[in-house]
Amino acid sequence: MSEGRVETLDGNTFVVSDPCGDIDASRADPTGLFCYDTRFLSSWALTLDGQRLNALSTDDLEYFQTRFFLVPHTGTVYIDAKQSVIRQRTVSGGMHEQLKVLNHDDKPVEFTIRVEAGSDFADLFEVKDNLEKKGKYYTRIEGSRLLLGYERDSFRRETRISATAPARIDEHGLSFDVRVPAHGEWTTDLDVVPAMSAPSRKSILPPYMGESCVQPKRADLERWLARAPWLECDWESLKTTYKRSLVDLAALRFSPVIAEGHNLPAAGLPWYMTMFGRDSIFTSLQALPFVPGLAATTIRVLGDWQGRCTDRFRDEDPGRILHEMRYGELTAFEERPHSPYYGTADATPLYVVLLDEYERWTGDSDLARQFELEARAALSWIDEYADLMGKGYIAYQPGQPATGLVNQCWKDSPDAISYHDGRLPGFPRATCELQGYAYDAKRRGARLARDVWNDPEYADRLEREAADCKRRFNIDFWIPDRQYYALALDADGSQVDALSSNIGHLLWSRIVDDDKAAAVVEHLFSPELFSGWGVRTLAEGEGRYNPIGYHVGTVWPFDNSFIAWGLRFYGFKEQAARIAAGILDAAEFFEGRLPEAFAGYDRALTKYPVEYPSACSPQAWSTGAPLLLLRTMLGLEPCGEHVVVDPALPTGIGRIELVNIPGRWGCVDAFGRGRVEIDKRRHLRPQLGDRARHKAKVELIGGVGVLP
Repeated sequence: MSEGRVETLDGNTFVVSDPCGDIDASRADPTGLFCYDTRFLSSWALTLDGQRLNALSTDDLEYFQTRFFLVPHTGTVYIDAKQSVIRQRTVSGGMHEQLKVLNHDDKPVEFTIRVEAGSDFADLFEVKDNLEKKGKYYTRIEGSRLLLGYERDSFRRETRISATAPARIDEHGLSFDVRVPAHGEWTTDLDVVPAMSAPSRKSILPPYMGESCVQPKRADLERWLARAPWLECDWESLKTTYKRSLVDLAALRFSPVIAEGHNLPAAGLPWYMTMFGRDSIFTSLQALPFVPGLAATTIRVLGDWQGRCTDRFRDEDPGRILHEMRYGELTAFEERPHSPYYGTADATPLYVVLLDEYERWTGDSDLARQFELEARAALSWIDEYADLMGKGYIAYQPGQPATGLVNQCWKDSPDAISYHDGRLPGFPRATCELQGYAYDAKRRGARLARDVWNDPEYADRLEREAADCKRRFNIDFWIPDRQYYALALDADGSQVDALSSNIGHLLWSRIVDDDKAAAVVEHLFSPELFSGWGVRTLAEGEGRYNPIGYHVGTVWPFDNSFIAWGLRFYGFKEQAARIAAGILDAAEFFEGRLPEAFAGYDRALTKYPVEYPSACSPQAWSTGAPLLLLRTMLGLEPCGEHVVVDPALPTGIGRIELVNIPGRWGCVDAFGRGRVEIDKRRHLRPQLGDRARHKAKVELIGGVGVLP
């Protein structure tokens, strides 16, 4: 989001305003009150005697509550106003706003307070693509309430606005004639309630709670934080980042109708405040050692909405996991295929990965058995529907290029997949990390089949298929003269040879041959890929490299967190610590809240991470990145009924204590001390001995594993 905007959110409902609390949205500007993909307020402006107010300060009280301190214009550079206004906003299924006018003068004052209100009822896709509306608007005054409405055939959305103080209401807002005594105050409460109706359709909007939500939400947040492990460390910034991550995950929680009261994270503000298959899975994996309940809900909801038929408009196949669920006007009229849309090639294998990791960590075999059929269907999809090129690899091509995604991997912008010289390949495309996810899914599916589903024959088959996938992949994707894996294979099986961060995900999925790992790591930490803050999405020198391009040169915290996790699997502990140090250093500049992405400029050039202009913030898998980096630095891995702790921390972090880590072992504590020297002026190269040291024997001590 742009500098100077204030966000107040509660799951799928959010308000984006200026620092005064006002909303003046243009057609393509993502400010306003949004709920379930519709903007219910596009105009909300407070004036005193016809004049806008000045902001003194803005207090972020809670994620769902913001307070604005305002004064009238005084005509001088000095703030010597005789009156001030406190505007307190609460978001919960709508917006509640308390206005309090304070008179600091020794005589009474009279003026007119006006709240201008309006709504364009824009679908979020209409905002994103700057599209015009097709329906008609209406406005009604119903007693003491202003009703703003929009309808198109049976599709209807309304905004209902009321106040506790007497007001003169017209179709553009509410006016209050106010007399405030000397050293006195005047107060009113404003309620803005979204509403929708459509024939034979259950309302999807959350219940409006107004000010009554504050205490329950505060209590819920306290319980949420209390259930997570407690972090103590010498680096205060890390503690700030850790708490910010937990609070932002709480803020992004929402319960869509299909979740039946269970919470899962919305992907990111403002564009992705809904359920995303890939994002929910990655975020659940990141947060698993801290708030495992998110993973359980993600498994249930995505399993319940798994593809059942073949539908090219929605890119649906039997067994395929959805990409995105939307509720707005364009989806209702099938102008966008998002109810739901299945156009992702990675969420399906990742679903099996999450189910296995969840069972390994929590010991919840009941859930793993409950969703056995869904996991089997996902594994079948890999072979029966995803092999579009007939080469045994997951590939994709858009079913609806005009309305769906061109690229169906996590780098889903149109120019994200390219050759070294910048050319774009044709379709189908088989990106490298998709094959890693498929390999990992089959390997993990085999474990579930053997240990949980009691089907050793199926386990043996999956293990053979995984081994064959790994063997073929290390031949077909490896570029011998450059010593890295191709970004993708194109339609005829040729290598798409750009150097990218995708090769780091291959370490996480463990599809990389041991004798190739050091070369991959050397590329990840080369000056072309490593900025000093983290690994760039695309290497400097590639044809489409752009340090401020969405997927072609920026640094993504989520991406780096999984790369760091993969480095640990191959024994490169110091390199994992290097990535953790860079990303967590960046978090300090962002006051603990990592954005979706930031610029890929070299650290020596900028001295601070440069914001990417349209990055989502908060964004779920960026919020989860510090959690996974903590797990990676401490070396936390489940091992049967125990957890292994193998810390490798940068020296600047000092001592870390993570207390009450939940899992199948009950709760355990993990400790570590910074011993990895990080020189921020150089790039940390892999050492040949790292892999051998990783193979040291693990000793289990009191349920906690410690590597000698």
